Amino acid sequence: MSAHVLQARDVAIHYGGVKALDGVDLALEKGQIHGLIGPNGAGKSTVIDAITGRRPLTRGQVMLDGEDVSHMGAVARRTRGLSRSFQRTSVFGGMGVRKQVELASYKMGVGDFRADADAVLGELDLRRLADMEAEELGYGEQRRLDLALALVGRPKVLMLDEPMAGLSVQESHDLAHHLKTLTSSWSVSVLLVEHDMDVVFGISDVITVFELGRVIAHGAPAIVRADPRVRKAYLGSAA
Repeated sequence: MSAHVLQARDVAIHYGGVKALDGVDLALEKGQIHGLIGPNGAGKSTVIDAITGRRPLTRGQVMLDGEDVSHMGAVARRTRGLSRSFQRTSVFGGMGVRKQVELASYKMGVGDFRADADAVLGELDLRRLADMEAEELGYGEQRRLDLALALVGRPKVLMLDEPMAGLSVQESHDLAHHLKTLTSSWSVSVLLVEHDMDVVFGISDVITVFELGRVIAHGAPAIVRADPRVRKAYLGSAA
């Protein structure tokens, strides 16, 4: 049995002559945080769209826990344990925190959706805010609620697209701590697209660097940080 809970093999998305992704290979192990970095337009968000089924593949294959999900839609992949968040929060401002997490769990088909929601709220330190409406929360708390919605049903893989965007340094630190805890306590595997280099290099087990739809560097954070191409093109003073 493969040690990888998620594999993307030779994944490509072409639009006419434009190669948004061109032969990308990614693998994610159970309980691992895999960081994706690169400049805007490098293909980071596109690869998440490709893996989660939001964009059809020109070629390639996506395997989730040994099952080929390449031809499944986004909803079917979600029910099999492949979840994601977006750059903008998807919370409902006028709805209570607990109510919308329970609703998301119910829509996922979780039998005891109330218990599932309560576990997610507890894991992300949101129980004390459960009776508040989302619009009453601070932005950092809304980002945690957004993460909670992605965690209902206990997915195997969680794909996050710039979850730290707009957060303060302390809020980013707190969210990073929650992610590290989730990988150990819930065995969730995380694919993380993030521009905050301190976060990426601080919590990732492995990092992949994109440029123009292709992988140009991959490995442990120390190896990627030392790569001259990465230092010059993407890290700058953060290196």
